[in-house]
Amino acid sequence: MHIIHSKKTILSTLTTLALLGGLQGCDRQGTAQDQTSTNAKSETVRVAIGTQDTTINCATGGLLIRELNLLDKYLPKEGQYKNVKYDIQWKNFTSGAPLTSEMVADRLDIGAMADFPAVNNLVAFQKAGKQSLFLNPLSGSPTGSGNAIVVPKDSKINSIAELKGQTISVPFASTAHGLLLRVVKEQGWELDKDIKIIAQAPEVAGPALKSNKIAAHADFVPFGELFAYQGFARKIYDGAQSKAPTFHGSIVAKDYAEKHPEVIKAYLQATIEADQLIQKEPEKYSQLIADKTGIPAEVVYLFHGPLGLQNRDLTWKPEYRQATQTAVDTLKILGKNDGKIDVNSFISDQYIKEAFVASKLDYSQALKNYGKSPLVAKDALTGQPIQTFKHVTQIWVNGEDKVRSYETAEHAFKDLKQIEQTGKKIRVVYSQDFQSDIKLLSNLAWFATNQTGQIQAFLLKDDAAQWAKAQGGKVYDFKSVQQLVK
Repeated sequence: MHIIHSKKTILSTLTTLALLGGLQGCDRQGTAQDQTSTNAKSETVRVAIGTQDTTINCATGGLLIRELNLLDKYLPKEGQYKNVKYDIQWKNFTSGAPLTSEMVADRLDIGAMADFPAVNNLVAFQKAGKQSLFLNPLSGSPTGSGNAIVVPKDSKINSIAELKGQTISVPFASTAHGLLLRVVKEQGWELDKDIKIIAQAPEVAGPALKSNKIAAHADFVPFGELFAYQGFARKIYDGAQSKAPTFHGSIVAKDYAEKHPEVIKAYLQATIEADQLIQKEPEKYSQLIADKTGIPAEVVYLFHGPLGLQNRDLTWKPEYRQATQTAVDTLKILGKNDGKIDVNSFISDQYIKEAFVASKLDYSQALKNYGKSPLVAKDALTGQPIQTFKHVTQIWVNGEDKVRSYETAEHAFKDLKQIEQTGKKIRVVYSQDFQSDIKLLSNLAWFATNQTGQIQAFLLKDDAAQWAKAQGGKVYDFKSVQQLVK
């Protein structure tokens, strides 16, 4: 940047720069700005953000901020930033590894990724003699929901135990890889003896599942649900069964955060607003995400809608800190690091706490909140407020802006018949798993009844069968269970 002064102001300008050390809000190359000169050009501060648009858990830290222009709303424009111009740059990635490479090369300042890639980010920064900071979670699950293992739709395999001797693919060094390794360990299997694991990105695994070239595939958000929704795979394992926390979050280069703390606070305030917006209007913003990513809105809502698969959670809960440590330990086994990593120095809650204060929110209260995005709705059949959520079923009717909610499966299936009789098309039906309370695609779920005929939904057929046997009931698929409701 060139700074032009008149002859009369050169001496005073140099004196001022010497005293002030230049404008703190300068670009990453440290260019100084003389705020005292009326002839000086504005300083430029780069804000380069790497997103993972198709990894929809990162939406509130990337895609929504970008598409809704939320960042400019919060960037500082007074005081030392009065004459600053912002160079906001966005770059989209399909995984965390190339995003990390760009950050280490100083071409990006902020990025969004899952816990496992985040640890690799830290290691890559350390190898380059630098440091990155884990700013905040964006969305996650204290029990592990979001990661999943799927099999081809027509596969006879219905449980993890039946995969012994088979080939499973997974994106290597991903959070789903960590899940798969834990599952293998729990089964008591030996790698390459009892099970073969190969590296496959989701865009490769999809066709492999369709052509039955692999027995199963493990992946992160949203591919386990996406492949099932697209009709060529079935989920036989949800990460919630592992009880191992997982999440996606935001990372920043430490030197950038220390140089521009107000910019980081602005980014996090934009994240907070994006989170509030999608909670208020999940259908609207699920469709926006769908339009920009190609991930169907029905799948996005499965995660981001009320009672969704994962919690949108911006606070550093102990479970997310533990997930980061688990990533360190697992990646050590894979030879990706030496294990000598101080997670506490990597995780920084300083900036998200400041953003909460600036947004007039209580961080300590949010830290204690483990609830999913709440459902506040009336039963679409009875018109009464929904009071209990264990049996909630939802129907998204084509052409309707809002998803219809019901307190029970019986109410939903009764209304479903009436909707279909009018000739309307159904986009998707959701159920809540009776055991794990995760949100399900109803057409791929299993249902069981007790002696009184009450209907419960389950992800796994074995779980439905065990419950039905204990209750003196029967097991049904989605099509047959609807016949029970008159």
